[in-house]
Amino acid sequence: MVINDKKKVAFKTLGCRLNQYETDALVTNFDEAGYQLVGFDESPDVVIVNTCTVTNQSDQKSRTVISQAARKNREAVVVVTGCMANNFKEKLESQENVTFVVENNRKSSILSLVEAHFTGEIIHPNQLPQDVFRYEPVRKSLHTRSAVKIQDGCDNFCTFCIIPMVRGRAASRPVVEVLENVRKTIENGFKEIVITGVNIGRYEDGEARFEDLLSMILEVPGDFRVRISSLEPDGFSDQFVDLFSHPKLMPHLHLCLQSGSEKTLMRMRRMYDVEQFRKTVRKFRSVYPDFNFTTDIIVGFPGETEEDFKQTLEAVEEFGFSHVHTFKYSVRTGTRAEKLDNHVPEKIKNERSARIRQLSIENKQRYYQSLIGKNQEILVEKTMKNKASGYGDLYVPVEFHAKEIQKNTIQTVKLTGLSGEGEKLVLVGELLDNKSN
Repeated sequence: MVINDKKKVAFKTLGCRLNQYETDALVTNFDEAGYQLVGFDESPDVVIVNTCTVTNQSDQKSRTVISQAARKNREAVVVVTGCMANNFKEKLESQENVTFVVENNRKSSILSLVEAHFTGEIIHPNQLPQDVFRYEPVRKSLHTRSAVKIQDGCDNFCTFCIIPMVRGRAASRPVVEVLENVRKTIENGFKEIVITGVNIGRYEDGEARFEDLLSMILEVPGDFRVRISSLEPDGFSDQFVDLFSHPKLMPHLHLCLQSGSEKTLMRMRRMYDVEQFRKTVRKFRSVYPDFNFTTDIIVGFPGETEEDFKQTLEAVEEFGFSHVHTFKYSVRTGTRAEKLDNHVPEKIKNERSARIRQLSIENKQRYYQSLIGKNQEILVEKTMKNKASGYGDLYVPVEFHAKEIQKNTIQTVKLTGLSGEGEKLVLVGELLDNKSN
């Protein structure tokens, strides 16, 4: 029984792909319950802010969004969830402009909390069931592709990272549930799924490991393709490399380096060294020369010297990342890095961040240039007049001229040049095959 009269709900998501997936799952829940999906400026009855707390900047962005949402919609039910809801729960609960604060492990039950509120039933968020995998397959989405969550939490406890505290210990979703979620997501019309979690490389269900699960996902019947979200470079078997020969698995990995300095990696308590990372990159590119690697880099970690940073620049150039997501180190209360000596001044962090970003742009230019003349299978995400755009199998942005092209279709495009500059650089191409899938 639907207990609303076409009430309106607005969502805002900050942070990682896992957050984006969980928001899409909530969008599906609210849509099926009869809510109308609207923007912040369309007088929603419910506002849900899915926050991030990985850095100080993330905290500030989350606070700003919460404040804006509440100020624009004073009569709305404002629900704050996500990692900031775990990290600053009491502070958020004390704010008059926030109706409910829902932690990550209860996020999937937000609809029942909101419905109870509108019927006058008093439920505290702590009464909601705890289950990080209690999400239905995405049907109604804010995105063209859909993620499938296979894992949550992390046991690595890197010295800079607060994720184990706000996401909890590592937990893996049972194989049968993952495969059923994949099947239903494909039945719902998605052409591309993204395998996501906090540390998906550590997936484990009985004897099944990540490579085993991925192999089973690729054998699910249907016309779809598979991407892997952010992955820790803890070491991969030859089986994992071989899986990328499957036509459904896209040749791109966001592999998190964090630093090119062995000393810095040890202070971070990362589970690999630069040489291990190098062997992984070379192993993939010896089989798939165009394989696209992107990465995360933290600059200004406590004790990082100019020589340490120089080694990071050298690694970024050597590995040819087509994009580097650059973070300035941010103190997270309760982490071991908080107590380390020799914290780097903000001015130096800003300068190093700018140098990494410039090198990232140069890498992108070289990599995109190397693809000109080659073909890409593009998942169309946007259409306007006689133009369409989306991402190719290598996860590169492509624009091309086309008439009557539909979103969520896969089109073959020959890459002919570049457009834009810097972070907004895209490949342009010519449509070769107008598929109707």
